[in-house]
Amino acid sequence: MAIIKPFRGIRPKKEFVQQVASKPYDVLDEKEAKVEAGDNRLSFYHVIKPEIDLPEDLDHYSPMVYRRGKDNFQKMMAEGVFFQDEKPCLYIYQQTMPARLIPGMEAGGNGRKQNGIVAGASVEDYFNDIIKKHELTRPDKEEDRRNHIRVSSLNYEPVFFAYPNVKALDDIVNDVIKKTPEYDFVSDDGIGHTFWVIDNDKTINEIVNHFSKIKHTYVADGHHRTAAAAGVGKERREENPNHTGDEEYNFFLAVHFPDNQLQIMDYNRVVKDLNGLSESEFINQLKQSFDVTEKGNATHRPAALHEFGMYLDGKWYQLDAKPDTYNDSDPVDVLDVSILSKQILKPLLGIGDLRTDKRIEFVGGLRGLGELERRVNSGEMKVAFALYPVSMKQLIDIADSGNLMPPKVTWFEPKLRSGLVLHALD
Repeated sequence: MAIIKPFRGIRPKKEFVQQVASKPYDVLDEKEAKVEAGDNRLSFYHVIKPEIDLPEDLDHYSPMVYRRGKDNFQKMMAEGVFFQDEKPCLYIYQQTMPARLIPGMEAGGNGRKQNGIVAGASVEDYFNDIIKKHELTRPDKEEDRRNHIRVSSLNYEPVFFAYPNVKALDDIVNDVIKKTPEYDFVSDDGIGHTFWVIDNDKTINEIVNHFSKIKHTYVADGHHRTAAAAGVGKERREENPNHTGDEEYNFFLAVHFPDNQLQIMDYNRVVKDLNGLSESEFINQLKQSFDVTEKGNATHRPAALHEFGMYLDGKWYQLDAKPDTYNDSDPVDVLDVSILSKQILKPLLGIGDLRTDKRIEFVGGLRGLGELERRVNSGEMKVAFALYPVSMKQLIDIADSGNLMPPKVTWFEPKLRSGLVLHALD
């Protein structure tokens, strides 16, 4: 059963929180993060992507990067930007999707809200498979996050977990959010971020007790951060001859959302070339596994599972997978990303390993199908594929079955903001 723990959060003072809060480290590359940070010296990008403060030609995995991140954070602590709560607390982090279309966002979220419980998640639960995973991690990215934790002795960023909805927990959370929040702001992308501190021992114990009856929690977003945090916790345990199991390093920072509040967005693919095939040859070969319908220049968004949109040479096509291309009784084989890989990417385009092949890239979240058109029209990419998003049920079924999804399948929106609360390992 799931173990969570209150902790003494390290947080920005109210007057600094909006300046500090940033998107997660892996949402923007170095150049994009540098632009977004701009002249804001309090941006948390200076901590989680400290390469923006270093020479461009420096190896991003250099020890200097991790030291700079630590130095930048310690400077903010010394200046009084951050402080640590006096007693262990739990926290509620509410996110609100904007109801209207805003620049850079393909669609609004109708004001949808999701309420997460911020707590220490158990390293032991990770290795005992109480915390379920659905994606493989890349060793280099995992080691990168692990080095940040080793050098700083902090979990800089939370991971994004889901749990099966529990009405009693909803009731507690709904009572908490009636009170005045600690933080309440709207970020530049239009998403609302509201944050409450739970320091009442009775409420904390009730929440912890309800989680102790939950069989599994699920990594929704942040597999690399989760693996890194659990790995460092395990290292600390093995290095400590007096280990008891109660030390802070036995837990890491996580925001737990009920599964019925979450929405997975589409995660699409763009490919650089047709692997030596002409456009007509490629389309003819597609017809062996798909019913292909030309849709002209009108953007085609898939409306159901096993339907794909394809953008090639200025035209959109609808691809409907033929029934013999997937197995409905297999939780992985039935996924559209599996169909795409088995029927198109590998046999026709020669792309076998999605994690390492440089000819394929991924476009997800709010960038929208217009981004697929832009990438192809620019000549940077040759063909784009739009997929119907997977469901939370599919994610949980795969995790429960012990299987793993192919890479780059789930895109959760909104993303957690980094810098609202940190967890110290010491």
